[in-house]
Amino acid sequence: MNGKLSSFSKTAGPGILFACTAIGVSHLVQSTRAGADFGLMMLGFVILVSVMKYPFFEYGSRYANSTQTSIIDGYKKLGKPALWLYFLLTIASMFFVTGAVGFVTAGFFENLFGIDFLGEWTVVILFVVCVGILAIGKYNLLDSLIKIIAIVLLASTVSAFLFALYNGPIEPVSGFEPKELWDISGIFFLLALMGWMPTAVDLSSWNSLWTLERMKQTNYKPKLKETLLEFRLAYLITGILAVMFVVLGTFIFYGSGQELPNNNSDFAHKVVTLYTETIGGWSYIIIAASAFTVMFGTIIAVFDGYSRSLQRTVELIFTKKEDKIRTKFRTFYVIFLILISAGSLVVIFQFGNNLKELVDFATVLSFVIAPVIAIFNLRLVTGKFLEKEHQPSIFLRILSFAGIVFLSGFALFFLITKFYS
Repeated sequence: MNGKLSSFSKTAGPGILFACTAIGVSHLVQSTRAGADFGLMMLGFVILVSVMKYPFFEYGSRYANSTQTSIIDGYKKLGKPALWLYFLLTIASMFFVTGAVGFVTAGFFENLFGIDFLGEWTVVILFVVCVGILAIGKYNLLDSLIKIIAIVLLASTVSAFLFALYNGPIEPVSGFEPKELWDISGIFFLLALMGWMPTAVDLSSWNSLWTLERMKQTNYKPKLKETLLEFRLAYLITGILAVMFVVLGTFIFYGSGQELPNNNSDFAHKVVTLYTETIGGWSYIIIAASAFTVMFGTIIAVFDGYSRSLQRTVELIFTKKEDKIRTKFRTFYVIFLILISAGSLVVIFQFGNNLKELVDFATVLSFVIAPVIAIFNLRLVTGKFLEKEHQPSIFLRILSFAGIVFLSGFALFFLITKFYS
């Protein structure tokens, strides 16, 4: 028993990072909005998309453990065009994704410390802190920080959920009319919700990079089943928390007649205030601190994930000999941290106080990209690139095909709808 716990502790890390990355905007913002605007009917969509996307995230961890290389290295094996396509898709989305997460985090930061008078400087300060932490501490500090955040996240969310269940849903105000899901705005939000539920599919490459980094950190190579167990537990917790946030949004907001604000600071204050009205005024500072902690964990992981994946992609595209890679591109991680923060600030300043528009745009963009990455990941773990004993089961393959059809169908539906609307 002690041996198994020791092995799990050496393996644990990448899945927790994945969970903290996922639980930020997709849960705290989008799932809460889903429950607030449409009620419990959104639970089915949250569960469905989480199941459909599962194989493609798992394949990142599976490929890294089996080959001792990242799945980005695998994209190169599919051919240079595949690697270039991943590179271009990453560049196309990273500023919007980081900007959306950073904008939301800044709102909860302002709310916690009461510094909304700083305006746009809040997100600048936040980004400087994130870049500094990662540039100095890199994975070791990130791994330690994220585990503390995960404990706070679990405790605060489960507590809020249990209090909400105990108090029951609010009584709808007189004349309340639920929003229509199957009109243009409803469908657009549904796609935005699914785009980052539990997170964007292209972030599956981060799983593989974090898995390799954890092996290097602990000098321990886990068995494939150990790596998959750690990831599956994290993914399950991510899914359960998504359900909790939808229920919280429904029980606390749905039928109240109150709209969630579009300004990031006001949005954060509204969410925290309504949560504490359910739990009790005494919990305000706890909820505010927990919400910021969740978002801070997400933005830190997003900065690291994009910088790490860009570094590896550039290494593979522009260097022919493997022995030249590590020395030539070692400093690129920090350069990409700075580049991503600067580009994301430009995006945030362009969108101003339009929180919903920025988040929805970033999440829908991720949804449109998803089928391409899903196909790449499936090819890598079911073909000649992986030994037979490390390949996924028949059930996972069937689920993968269903997931690709699901993601492609909705992405095509969105493009057609936008074109003709």
